[in-house]
Amino acid sequence: MINKRRAFIVGIKSLQLSKNEIDFLKKYKPWGVILFLRNIKSIKQAKSLTDNIRKIFKDKNYPILIDQEGGRVNRLSNIISFDNLTSEYFGKLYEKDKMKLNIIYKLFIDNISHLLKLIGANINTLPVLDLRVKGASNIIGDRSFSSNVSTVSKMGDLCIKLFKENSIGTVIKHIPGHGLAKVDSHNFTPIVNKSIKHLKKYDFSTFKKKNCFFAMTGHVIYKNLDQLNTVTHSKKVIRYIRNYIGFKNILISDDLSMKSLKNNMKNNTIKAFEAGCNLALHCNGKLNEMKIVAENSPLISSFISKKTSQFYKILS
Repeated sequence: MINKRRAFIVGIKSLQLSKNEIDFLKKYKPWGVILFLRNIKSIKQAKSLTDNIRKIFKDKNYPILIDQEGGRVNRLSNIISFDNLTSEYFGKLYEKDKMKLNIIYKLFIDNISHLLKLIGANINTLPVLDLRVKGASNIIGDRSFSSNVSTVSKMGDLCIKLFKENSIGTVIKHIPGHGLAKVDSHNFTPIVNKSIKHLKKYDFSTFKKKNCFFAMTGHVIYKNLDQLNTVTHSKKVIRYIRNYIGFKNILISDDLSMKSLKNNMKNNTIKAFEAGCNLALHCNGKLNEMKIVAENSPLISSFISKKTSQFYKILS
């Protein structure tokens, strides 16, 4: 049953489940599991892994996520290379030749969707709707479609639509915008000083009116909205995401083990829920940390249960 699960997502350590991980999944019942390159050696092996995860939950639709953007974020690189097929490449093609873009981008997404189904993943954590900003950290870089608001927004809509047609869920990220970050939030806390007026016109606007089941927060401090807390830990910014940007579906924290968050794992987890995140994400597969996240994550709410059921309806 969906409503017996806890409101968190975890990664696992290797190519197959260890006994400790099986015990963990049975005991704590996370809402979903996320795959990384360390979990994928071949299609057959990855499918065996995802089948074994789903057997634990007796749910053929159990949410299994992956970061498969193309370009340098390619969790399938042991199977196939997408090095040149960056979001920036598609954004430039959109601006140059929309007809050609529509053909090539559909082929790209149809093929990624096919591969994701072969390995048993049903949620892809894209599109990246962060703007490409000159002088910012390269952590976004060519993962962004463009520095042009309209291009990013339109490409985001197309990405979400094409994956949905292939029965794959998507996660818009990193809401409400990571493009201005001058440091990599995996290692440091980015602080953005731009005015709310600027943010509304540019960075925040790419996330508006997105027909997407899931969104992922950015671990960024917006000084003019909340001087102390990253988005993931900020009631004020999450209220802004809900009310101004208008995102009404499931909000997932970015990875709680990233160094942008300065608290210990217990407080990072509690604060994410207190701020208004629906699901906490933990990626590194370290069982001692996973247990802390699990023990500080509530059972999923009726809101998450309802939205998850809506997501399940698109799965074939």
